[in-house]
Amino acid sequence: MDTVILISQVIMSLGLVLAFVRVVRGPSLPDRVVALELFSTIVVGLVGVYAISSGVSSFIDAAIVIALMGFLAAIGFARFLERGGPRDD
Repeated sequence: MDTVILISQVIMSLGLVLAFVRVVRGPSLPDRVVALELFSTIVVGLVGVYAISSGVSSFIDAAIVIALMGFLAAIGFARFLERGGPRDD
């Protein structure tokens, strides 16, 4: 069980680094926002795996809050673009 948790944490950490690279180097603003959404999703996964490995259920609550904040950020960005915000595409 510990090996599976370690492997999943390593793979998600690699995905986190790649998503961060896309946030920094994204060619357009929508690309960066999608990368930020991916970033928050991977963080939720990491927190969830850590909650499973540690047995502390309070981390699941933190993962839910992170997921909701990421969702609200995506909705806010969509409304910003809908109202005619600056676009790079």
